[in-house]
Amino acid sequence: MQSGDEINERAQRIRMLILDCDGVLTDGRIIMLPTGDETKVFDVKDGHAIVMLHRAGIKSGIISGRQSAIVRARAKELGIAHVHEMAWVKTEAYEKILAEEDLTDEAVCYIGDDVVDIPLLRRAGLAVAVADAVAEVKQFAHLVTMRAGGRGAVREVIELIMKAQGKWEEAMARYIKG
Repeated sequence: MQSGDEINERAQRIRMLILDCDGVLTDGRIIMLPTGDETKVFDVKDGHAIVMLHRAGIKSGIISGRQSAIVRARAKELGIAHVHEMAWVKTEAYEKILAEEDLTDEAVCYIGDDVVDIPLLRRAGLAVAVADAVAEVKQFAHLVTMRAGGRGAVREVIELIMKAQGKWEEAMARYIKG
């Protein structure tokens, strides 16, 4: 874990937020329906923060080891630019996003919760573990959120990034001046 000043410096360089899905955008639980379909629960505040992030000129992506029509629909609804599913080796999807966006590791914030996220946490300019991440993941994070995955952790990180970049007040003006 790093000091507040070091985290702030890292957050100032972020141009892309990449998220794991299950355990970060959701609480990690998957509800299997009798039809064989599945359902997930997303935090509306996380979603609104993603929209605010996009308005501030920062893009986002999801890299998931699973495949889900629900995730694709949520990503489309929020305007998430990159969605990579069935990513057994997450570094391949990560490198593809960086190449497509012409970014370096330092410009990426990655949020994860489980051991499959460690390779990306080791590379990201701002590596974040959600509060309920496994202990091994927290060891590789620059920051551990106060909130759990699927419970506002993404919102917490987005606010931190936008405040570090001086974009939060402008984003809030849309609601306050109304």
